[in-house]
Parts: sequence; C-alpha cells; structure tokens
Amino acid sequence: MIHIFLRKGACEVRCVVAVLGLVLTVTGGSAWGWWPGGHSILTRAAVQALPEDVPAFFRSGAGMVAHGSYDPDVSKNRGTPHLRAAEYAEHFLDLELLKGRELPDDRYAYVALCCELGVKPEKAGFLPYALCEWTERLAVAFAEHRKWPGNPFVQNKCLVYAGFISHYAQDMCQPLHLTIHYDGRIQPDGSKLGKGIHAKVDGIVEYLALDPNDLAGGQKVEPLADLMPGILGQLEAGYSLVDRVYELEAHLPSGEGKAQEPPVPAVVDFATERAREATRFTASLYLTAWRLSEKVSLPGWLDRARDDQGAF
Repeated sequence: MIHIFLRKGACEVRCVVAVLGLVLTVTGGSAWGWWPGGHSILTRAAVQALPEDVPAFFRSGAGMVAHGSYDPDVSKNRGTPHLRAAEYAEHFLDLELLKGRELPDDRYAYVALCCELGVKPEKAGFLPYALCEWTERLAVAFAEHRKWPGNPFVQNKCLVYAGFISHYAQDMCQPLHLTIHYDGRIQPDGSKLGKGIHAKVDGIVEYLALDPNDLAGGQKVEPLADLMPGILGQLEAGYSLVDRVYELEAHLPSGEGKAQEPPVPAVVDFATERAREATRFTASLYLTAWRLSEKVSLPGWLDRARDDQGAF
C-alpha cells in the first residue's frame, strides 16, 4: 500500500481507491503531489534535459534522483508524527489566504506575515520556501563537489538533495497545490464543486504514460537569474492556471482502469504543457544550484579529504 494524505480534512477517512492500476490508502492529512510514477517521469526528464556543464555524475544519476523524489511524500507517515507534521505544509501554498500581500523572501518573515494576517502558517503552506532552501542545500553540496570531485559521499548527497527539489518543483507546477480550491471549488456554504479533481490532475502524467525522452526534448534550460524571485514567478504562473484546470474538470480521466475513453485533446495538451514546464523548471533549479555553487565559500574547518579518508 502507498499512503496518501489529503490535506485539511477535519476527520480521518480510510478508503481504497484505484488509480492507474495502483491501490492507494487515503488516511486524511496533506496533499499528494503527482502520483509517484509521475514524479519519477518528470525527474528523469529534468535530469536528461540538463546541459553538459552540469557534472557527469549528476547527469548519469537520474535513477537515484527519481528515487529520492518520492521521499517528501514517504515522509508524511503516521509512524513518524513529528516528521509528518513538519513535512505536511511543505507541499503547497494557498495563495488566497495571503490576501494579496507580497510574499517575503525567507521563511520566518513569511511566518510573521501569516501571524499578522491571522493565518496559521501551516494552513497556508510553505512550498516556495521549501523549494528555495533545498536548492541552496544542493548549491552547497555542489560546492563541495567542486572542491572534492572524487568524493562519492558528496555525489550521493547531491543526488538525494536533488530528489527533494524535484518533488517540490513539480508540486509547484500542479496548479491545485497553489489554491484553497485544491480539491473542489469552495462554495459560500462550505460545500465543494468538483471534489475529487485533485487526484485526477495528480494522476494525469502517469495515466498518459508521458515519455521522459519526449519531455526532455527541445527544452531550453537556463538558470534562474535570482532564485527566490524566480520561484515566486513560477508560483504566480501556476496559480493563473487554476481556472483552466476547473474548465477541464469534466474531461479529466478518473484513472480508474484503462477501459475508459481516451482523454480529449485539450486535456492531453494541458497535461503535456504542465509536464514539460515541470521538467524545464526542475532542470533550471538544478542548473541554478550548480551555478550558485561557484560562489559558495565552504567553512575553513571542513576537510572532506581528511575526514572521509579510508571510508571509500
């Protein structure tokens, strides 16, 4: 079983749903991103799309990065309640709750803003901050690689960090991770129109069996000129597509088996555009981290050659 946590539920609900041939347990909690296979497809495509100036070990490490892309969701486990509580809000940001206020550059200024607005930060979500912080972690790890290029521990660390980046970057490219209407349009009486849409959108990359080779092909991958503003620009672009998602609601495949009619072209086009953008954005963050690593100064006490001596 794979455990999915649907966020903002007032009570625990346990049911079994069939999606893309998988049996998934729903246990109340926070939003799933693309189905696991979708994250794997998008991550492999992103690594494949990277230019050759990114280190060869990284460009050949797509399997490990894709493996790591599952971990943010795996961490939302009831057996580890403190980790689950910390991870819960990293996957979304409900932009409407911020009432048009500009997002600050760092996590704690954002917490202060939420408090000013009377919003619990964990209810509004932390997605752009999680993404920025993990990208900078990768930049530090890449700086270590520049200094100790033969160290396998540093290389492994880069691949693990990249898996977290891929997950959050791809969540940001799923518009329903950016709105209070994440699983149905909330009505004045509190009811929802279109409940269940989130799972349909999350499953579309896997349902259509999009090919990483196709998604990587023809991509123009460039580093972000400025990391946090670039991330916030992607957030705004994704949020602008929420209405489009709901326009397609009636045509989205349920993912329950393969006997249903093929998706309409508008759904295929939308899913392909989002998948290609998720590929490009993920790759751009990897490249941004690599370029940032040129300017990272490591502490003088750090000596991986000495401290890891004899360990490999």
